[in-house]
Amino acid sequence: MVGRIRDWQRGWHARSKIEKVEFQSVAMWHAMPWIFYLSWCSLPLGLSLRAEPAARFTGWALILVGAAQCAHANRSLRRSLDHFLQRRELPRGDLVVAAALMGAAYALTVVLEALDGVEDGLIGLTVMYLMVPYSQALAFAVPVRTFLARLAVLAAVLVAAFAAAGARDGRLVAVAVLIAVGGLLTLLTARCGAWTLSVMWEADHAREVEARLAVAEERLRFGRDLHDVMGRNLAVIALKSELAVQLARRGRPEAVEQMAEVQRIARESQREVREVVRGYREVDLGVELIGARGVLEAAGITCRATGSATGLPAPVQSALGWVVREAATNVLRHGDAKRCDITLAVTPEHTTLTVENDGAPAGAEPGPAPTGGSGLAGLRERLAEVGGTLDSACEAGRFRLTARVPSAPAGAEGRSPDPSRSPDPSPNPSLDPGPDRDQSSGPAPDPSPSPSPGQRPSPSPIEEQEEVLL
Repeated sequence: MVGRIRDWQRGWHARSKIEKVEFQSVAMWHAMPWIFYLSWCSLPLGLSLRAEPAARFTGWALILVGAAQCAHANRSLRRSLDHFLQRRELPRGDLVVAAALMGAAYALTVVLEALDGVEDGLIGLTVMYLMVPYSQALAFAVPVRTFLARLAVLAAVLVAAFAAAGARDGRLVAVAVLIAVGGLLTLLTARCGAWTLSVMWEADHAREVEARLAVAEERLRFGRDLHDVMGRNLAVIALKSELAVQLARRGRPEAVEQMAEVQRIARESQREVREVVRGYREVDLGVELIGARGVLEAAGITCRATGSATGLPAPVQSALGWVVREAATNVLRHGDAKRCDITLAVTPEHTTLTVENDGAPAGAEPGPAPTGGSGLAGLRERLAEVGGTLDSACEAGRFRLTARVPSAPAGAEGRSPDPSRSPDPSPNPSLDPGPDRDQSSGPAPDPSPSPSPGQRPSPSPIEEQEEVLL
C-alpha cells in the first residue's frame, strides 16, 4: 500500500503543470453531476414521494435514470473534452445516448407531475438537475450559440409538456427558469474551464515551438561562425596544396615552403575553431540563476535565489553557471523537493555558490555515477580548471551542494589553452616551420622573407600557381 502511494506521488510530480490542471479539472467535471444528483435529485425526490404505488414506482425509476445519466456523463467526459481540445472527432454517439437518457428522465418527471406524486413542489430541483449531464456533454461539443439555441428549444418543449400534464402559470415559469439555470450553470462550469485548458495548452505548445526555434537559431549561428572561420582558410589550404603538388612534380624547392604555409594555416584554423567552440560553450551565471528559478517554480518548487553575479570574471561565471544548471536538473529529477535555496556569496578572495533543497533521500547524492565528464564529477573537473572545489552533503532529507572558486582566478585572463586537454594530436616536429611557433600563440609569421626596397616582391600564391600551370 505504501509503495502504491509513493508510485502515485512520483507519477503526480512527474506531470507537467498543465497536466495537473487538466487532471484537477477533469476530476471536478466527474464529480459535479454526482453532487447535483445527490442534492437536487435523489435525496429531495426520494424523501418527497407520495405513498401511492404509481408515484413511488415512477419516482424511483426517475432516480435510477438520473444515476444512469451521471454514469454516462463520466464515461463520455474524456471523449467530449478531447473533441473540444481538438484531439479527436465529435463523439456523436455519446450525445445521442445523453439526449435519450435526458428525454426518458423528463418523460418520467412529466408523469410524476401528472400524478402529483411529489410533495411540496420539490420536483423543481429534479427538473433543474436533469439538464446538467446532457448540458455538460453539449457544452464541449457545440459552439455557445448552438448550445443556447438548443437550450431554448428544450425549455419550450418541456414547458409545453408540463402544461399538458396540468401545470399552470407560475409553475410553468418556474420550470422554464430552472431549465435555463441548470443549462447555463453547466455551460459556465464546463465551457469556461475547457476554454482555459485550451489556452494553456496552446501557450505550452507555443513555448515548445519557441524553444525549438531558439535551438535552431543557435545552431544556425554556430554553423555560420564555423563557415566564416573555416571557409576562407580551407580555400587557401586547397589552393596552396595544389600549388605544392605542381611544384613538387617539377622538382621545385618552393613546394616545401608552400606545405609549411599549409601547416601554419591549418594550425591557425584549429585555434580559431577552438575560440568559436569556447565562446559557444560559455555560460552566463546571471542568466542561469534566472533560468533555474523559472524552471523550478514552473515545476511547483519554491525557489529563492540571492546574490548577484555582476562583476565576476567570465571563467568564474561559466564554471558556476554549469553548477547551477546541474543542480537544478538534480532537484527536478531526484527526490521530492518543495523548496530550493540558491545563494551566491562574493568576497574579494572567494566566490561561493550554495544550492540547498529538501525532499532528498537521506545519505544519497543525486546525479549520475561519478564518471568523468558527467554529473557532479564533471562539475568538479570544471571547477578544478579555475582552482575551485565542489562539496556535497545530505542531512535529514536536505541536500546541499557548495561550489567555491577564487573570485579572480590567477591567469584566467589571456591564458592559453592547456595543451594536455587538447583533443588534437601534436604535429610532427619535422614539419614544424619554426622552433618557437606554438599553436596557441596566434598566427605564425610568414616564412618567406620580405622584399628589400627596389627588389621585386614575391608573387602571390595565385600568381605562382599560374606560372607553374603555364
